Amino acid sequence: MANLGKSFARALKAEGRSPATLRLYGQSVRFFAEWLESQGRSAMLDELTRNAVREWLGALTDRVESATVRTRYRGLYRFCAWLADESEIAANPMKGMTPPTSRDKPVPVLTDDDLTKLLKACSGKTFADRRDEAMVRILLDSGLRVSELCGLTVTGTDLDQGSAVVLGKGSKFRAVYFGSRTTRALDRYIRLRAGHRWAGLDQLFLTQRGALSPDGARERLNILTARAGLDHVHPHQFRHTFAHDFLMAGGQERDLKRLAGWSSDAMLVRYGASAADARAKVAAKRFNRGDRV
Repeated sequence: MANLGKSFARALKAEGRSPATLRLYGQSVRFFAEWLESQGRSAMLDELTRNAVREWLGALTDRVESATVRTRYRGLYRFCAWLADESEIAANPMKGMTPPTSRDKPVPVLTDDDLTKLLKACSGKTFADRRDEAMVRILLDSGLRVSELCGLTVTGTDLDQGSAVVLGKGSKFRAVYFGSRTTRALDRYIRLRAGHRWAGLDQLFLTQRGALSPDGARERLNILTARAGLDHVHPHQFRHTFAHDFLMAGGQERDLKRLAGWSSDAMLVRYGASAADARAKVAAKRFNRGDRV
């Protein structure tokens, strides 16, 4: 199954799929194969059956969030469809299967206290400090995906306008915007960046080895989180926090959809859940009938 997984990745790349999609779909194939072996079964196509997939998804449901289970489901489904198209198997064993039911818990948004501690953790004047503060602030102000953060360029960032051009999912460009404190942090970082050994690269965020990667950004955030004395903070929490703050401030959902680069209204529901709960709580307290009689 491993060699076919590599061929599957090449096919996805030829279709123009993003590196993130290649990584996630590849993980589905690899994790399923590893699960088979953990069950004393061989990671061969003969074991790629409907029942085996159901068992694997069931095992995942007991260990991880439902969003992760759905991601694994989509990746393996696409692999099975590709195998059938390539005549490696007679038919897609997952055809007609129902995706796992959603039971997601709302993602906790970052509090002002959390953010103050994170920013204090990178308040120095070294290159890493300046970069990390700029990274944290633009994540908060713009709600970028981590891949989009790492895809920001010097030429696509306009400090005078407080905006940047982002290449999002589906290879679609959009503009994002940031405030004066983020502009100041970016300005400080870019001035220091000019003397960096990789300053000739157009990618905005740099490390000692070159452009910052999504895994590198996650690792930097892990370091800042530990330094700040916080529990695990992941990049996507900034995206949820951005959506929460935007809606709580009275922003329009259609504007949020455009700023966040979503093509589906379903994402508004998912990312706006915390703000919707907060607004409902305020409304419930304001309209309590029992306090009027």
